[in-house]
Amino acid sequence: MNSTHRLSVRRVACSAVLLAVMLGLPAAGAGQQGKQTKGSLVLKDHGSFFIGGQTKALSPTSDITINQMYVQYDIPEGVGRHLPVVMVHGCCLSSKTWETTPDGRMGWSEYFVRQHRPVYLADQSGRARSGFDAAVFNEVRGGKVPPGSLPNTLWADHQFAWRVFRFGPSFGTAWPDTQFPVAFVDELYKQMIPDLNATLPMPNPTWANMAALGVKLGGAILMGHSESSAFPARAALTDPAGVKGIVQLETGCLADLTPDQYATLAKIPILIVVGDHFDTPQPAAACQTYMSKITAAGGDITFDNLPGLGIHGNSHMFMQDRNNVQIADLILAWIDGHVEGGHKK
Repeated sequence: MNSTHRLSVRRVACSAVLLAVMLGLPAAGAGQQGKQTKGSLVLKDHGSFFIGGQTKALSPTSDITINQMYVQYDIPEGVGRHLPVVMVHGCCLSSKTWETTPDGRMGWSEYFVRQHRPVYLADQSGRARSGFDAAVFNEVRGGKVPPGSLPNTLWADHQFAWRVFRFGPSFGTAWPDTQFPVAFVDELYKQMIPDLNATLPMPNPTWANMAALGVKLGGAILMGHSESSAFPARAALTDPAGVKGIVQLETGCLADLTPDQYATLAKIPILIVVGDHFDTPQPAAACQTYMSKITAAGGDITFDNLPGLGIHGNSHMFMQDRNNVQIADLILAWIDGHVEGGHKK
């Protein structure tokens, strides 16, 4: 690796808190493998709202709102101690990604709150509870436009998920060291829903909605996963005012930006995290370019390849893997050191 690529190889020792969580597993027959023992969760506030969206006139007397983004939040007691964390899901999924794991353990949304972080879960525009422009479907049904005008509805089948989420070398066969709870993979399949991204204009309104959310919150750490892994960076390039940190999970490296765009991202600390069982060495070429250019612009960028840190078997869905708390602690340690305790705030 070229020395200009500021790759942080950080080995995080298990703290007493982490050990307590990891040992908080149920006795045999408890019904849900690996469910953590946990005390009461005290919140200062819980709620939801929409952000963004555009008004579209269907006729002189009929208007609708489209492309708005649904956001659900949990704010712990002691708010103000840490920056809010915004979590955005990947392809064919929703913000359920961050909630209770398929085998019933604590998800990242709750765990981050228990670590005193305000958490905001967003459904991408065109997905789940967020808005999209459905006019074309009615226009086709009404014969106003041809059937070929219908946008594609993307969905992912079980075989796609097994392969792309790297659960094992072939469908139904898991890697021997897999961290994903494959006995409960059917619960993951239930989380996979139709994706109406093809109805969205470009640039994707989720980028502007994430940027607007960061401003609304007075500054936030934006976290994207898979399809949305580059969205925090895209949001910062839309409006960096509310973006205080960027977390890109698998992987979101933008290698085709202008010098001015790299300079904008260089003002924001960036963490990239990838799991195990990739077919090609990590970081990929695009990430090497991305890191080199941001580093050259004076940026603070960290690439955490989990196997390189001695953490093996993690899937594409490491927020749901059996060691999800370990990975969450790695990210929280980076936030504490690079965003809240670093030189760029």
